Amino acid sequence: MPLLPTTTLLDCCCLHLADAMLSPLLGDSLTYAFRESTLPGKLILLVLFCGSIFSWSVMVTKLRVLTFARRQTERFLAQFRADRKPLRLYENGARFDGAPIFEIYEAGCLEMTFHLLGSTEVDETFRSRLEIADKISPAQLRAVNAAMERAVGECSLALESQLILLSTAVAGAPFLGLLGTVWGVMDTFVGVAQAGKPNLAAMAPGVSGALITTVIALLVAIPAMFGYNFILTSLRSLVVQMENFAAELLSEFEHKYVAHGPSLSERLAAFKG
Repeated sequence: MPLLPTTTLLDCCCLHLADAMLSPLLGDSLTYAFRESTLPGKLILLVLFCGSIFSWSVMVTKLRVLTFARRQTERFLAQFRADRKPLRLYENGARFDGAPIFEIYEAGCLEMTFHLLGSTEVDETFRSRLEIADKISPAQLRAVNAAMERAVGECSLALESQLILLSTAVAGAPFLGLLGTVWGVMDTFVGVAQAGKPNLAAMAPGVSGALITTVIALLVAIPAMFGYNFILTSLRSLVVQMENFAAELLSEFEHKYVAHGPSLSERLAAFKG
């Protein structure tokens, strides 16, 4: 049995794909246009189809992550603000996975306990050691603030990961569609010129096959644009909330654990000197 050429195999696969997906979703007109598109046009449509899958997967994943993060953040803030002791949740080993604010809290508590106790270990003597610990200096508090700022930056980068796929779909899909349309129209005019029959019936199939790339490109770019703007706005809101919480936690630490004058050990050393 003779083997089909690669171009014929690609056309067959593309036609089956069009019948299976385009007909139920977009109707017979776009399916007809897809059948009349050239090989470069079909390749561009395949790229757009893959880009649409990636962009939708990013949007769904990010929306789920943001929804879970908001829910966990509300739970964490409710428990944190119910107790005026900022290290209580850290002492109890509470976990709020998925809440970026909790990662900032944990980073601040780790740095604070290191400066207060010389260790980040939480054991049965943690509370008693904390009660008799000397207060830290403003310089040490700045180190705690730096740790929380690093945590805010790392959480922001983690939340914004993969958004490049959405921005690429928004910016690149229309240009790919325009490329496919211009290429298809060019091939149509070349074919009509070679046939020597410049009539609408000869040009219509080729033009319709060229225009489908622009239509599909817009169908890829428009949802990605709305999804990108919504996700980016939600992320900025969450980042502002993280920065505000870091400032709130720093203020709590300063009121409870920071000595603005010489510490007790420093005063004893000065007295002995």
